[in-house]
Amino acid sequence: MAKKYKAAVIGGSGYGGGEIIRRLLQHPDVELVRVASIDYVGEPVAAAHPNLERYSTLRFQDLSAAEAAAGMDVVLMGLPHKVAAHKVPEIIATGARIVDLSGDFRLLDAGEYKTYYGAEHPCPERLGTFVYGLPELNRDAIRAARYVASPGCFATTIELGLLPLAKKGWLSGAVETVALTGSSGSGVAPSAGTHHPTRAVNLKSYKTLSHQHLPEIHQTLSLAGARDFMLDFVPVSVPLSRGLYATSFAHVDEKLTKAELEEAFRECYAHEPFVRVPHKRQPEVAAVAGSNYVEVGLVVGEVRNGRRTVTCLSALDNLIKGGAGQGVQSMNLMLGLDETTSLAD
Repeated sequence: MAKKYKAAVIGGSGYGGGEIIRRLLQHPDVELVRVASIDYVGEPVAAAHPNLERYSTLRFQDLSAAEAAAGMDVVLMGLPHKVAAHKVPEIIATGARIVDLSGDFRLLDAGEYKTYYGAEHPCPERLGTFVYGLPELNRDAIRAARYVASPGCFATTIELGLLPLAKKGWLSGAVETVALTGSSGSGVAPSAGTHHPTRAVNLKSYKTLSHQHLPEIHQTLSLAGARDFMLDFVPVSVPLSRGLYATSFAHVDEKLTKAELEEAFRECYAHEPFVRVPHKRQPEVAAVAGSNYVEVGLVVGEVRNGRRTVTCLSALDNLIKGGAGQGVQSMNLMLGLDETTSLAD
């Protein structure tokens, strides 16, 4: 039986692209028609993604954005920042919906984009026309959207750890976050920071207080209800290939009790299909690796100087809920499908 929708992937040879392809190939309602890439041209998708051997006859094609999007209901973009934005006008002209996994359309302010991404935005007039693709916050807007900017991996992890506080209006003032990430978050191209001999035996921080996801997190949580919110964020590379773990130290009103804070987390995520709040343990990467699930938790601290410290913990797989899986989740919502389709395992 023919599938209801047709999809194309642009930038399919990277780690995120491989996860998008895998999820679309097993999707009961969406047919993956073509995969565009400037690498592996003419070769089967298994050349870049061995786990897809004998899974599909699709081959990588060197196509313009317009050619890739022609006749498609939706295009999922796995391109790098500062590249994706140049392709968007061509895709929009075809009438296809877009799910963009880069950071090019997450921010509303072109000035912040220049500061954190190091370049003028190629089409600033399009900023604000993409819905931020965090289903736990923007589900209804994603359903109605033509264009979605899927969140970054660090941003997703940190935002979901702090979102219950923001929604209640309890998140204010300074928050300090340390987030640990696996090497696949840096992409498929090898570099000094992801080379196995140095990564496997090392821990080190990078982009301290200046990571490009900082303004995205600040924008998202402020729109969700945080007040006078400031974030100090230290990313740390760890000897994992995939996985992300964030520890955020927030400070709330001293009158808030442990019971009230714990209930806020349970209430926020009670009906979320991919967010778990463990009952008798803290979140951990091994529990969510390879899946679209995220685990969040909190530890309620003592009152100091009139403020109570709350430690918010969150863990996810950076390539799935932090990347490709969340993009497919938004695609499902945009197409009017069950958002868990092809993502439940």
